[in-house]
Amino acid sequence: MSEHYYAMIMAGGGGTRLWPLSRKVRPKQMLALDGEHSLFQITVERLENIFPPERILVATGASQAEALQAQAPQILQENFVLEPYGRNNAPAIGMTATVLQKRDPDAVMAVVTADHYIKNVDLFLQSLRAAEEIAQQGYLVTLGIEPTHAATGFGYIQQGGELGEYEGLTAFEVKRFKEKPDKASAEKMLASGDHAWNSGMFIWRVDKVLAEMQSQMPDLTAVMQKIGAGWGGSEQEKILAKCWDEIADKDATSIDFGIMEGAEKVAMIPVQNLGWNDVGSWTSLFEVLAADKDGNIVQNAEHLNIDSRNSLVHVNGESERLVVTIGVEGLVIVDTGDVLLVCSKEQDQQVRQVIQMLKEQNKDKYL
Repeated sequence: MSEHYYAMIMAGGGGTRLWPLSRKVRPKQMLALDGEHSLFQITVERLENIFPPERILVATGASQAEALQAQAPQILQENFVLEPYGRNNAPAIGMTATVLQKRDPDAVMAVVTADHYIKNVDLFLQSLRAAEEIAQQGYLVTLGIEPTHAATGFGYIQQGGELGEYEGLTAFEVKRFKEKPDKASAEKMLASGDHAWNSGMFIWRVDKVLAEMQSQMPDLTAVMQKIGAGWGGSEQEKILAKCWDEIADKDATSIDFGIMEGAEKVAMIPVQNLGWNDVGSWTSLFEVLAADKDGNIVQNAEHLNIDSRNSLVHVNGESERLVVTIGVEGLVIVDTGDVLLVCSKEQDQQVRQVIQMLKEQNKDKYL
């Protein structure tokens, strides 16, 4: 593996679907859902198998930087690329790529997220090694996740012609990206056998992705070039703040929509049995955490159970709270001290609506 290979961890998200545990001051990636290490710490530890800490960069919001630095003190402070405020991932990736190119013009960059669960770490590392080889050929590479069901919460990638085998994994050209589908479309794509879930993980040579950005997002590129020119100087923060405000709404988009869908050379490695989960909801925890004999997951709580099944009970804080459930099934019960959430597993996606309602009612103290 090349000494010019770097990892970028995107760690700026809020993870609102894990509200009320995930909050502005304690977003999802900082949570220790396993009771020991945060998702961010697990991500760093996973990457350190092939990337030394000096080649791991973290893109996050300025408000989260101090807490993340405390969780991963081995990562150099200058490797934290701080956004003044969130603007989707195209600006974050563009800025990190610009900063990285200034440091190492030959850099190859693996973009991963801080809040994904990956069970098969060896396969993940194998796919990153393979992706670097493909990226060196000028491709923008993405990792596709083998679909296990007709999910409507993920984007899909359709594979085209075979490119060859790399590190024991087969790579394909990408035929097209598809946005989150309806149920019928998802079932068709699952049945076709040539679609993968879009993992949101990308590997590319920095010069290639910046060239695509220049071609497809010239306005954003102009802003990034100004940020890059001032990076490391005495006016860095002032220039960054001014430039960040200049990013147009159309350019504050996802890298998938802004770059990948229209790029010329895009490759995908479909990865089977990765054990990947984006931990995007309370019910997703049933796929990554161990349940008891009744299918219940209990965290930080003393739980008295009478005929209750397939439910999650989480108590956050120092309170010695006893939670009693009698005859319930398929519930999510989360107590953070100031908020008590009770919902059915089937409707946990509606937590997003709660966030919107709290904003509309100016109840920011609960966000």
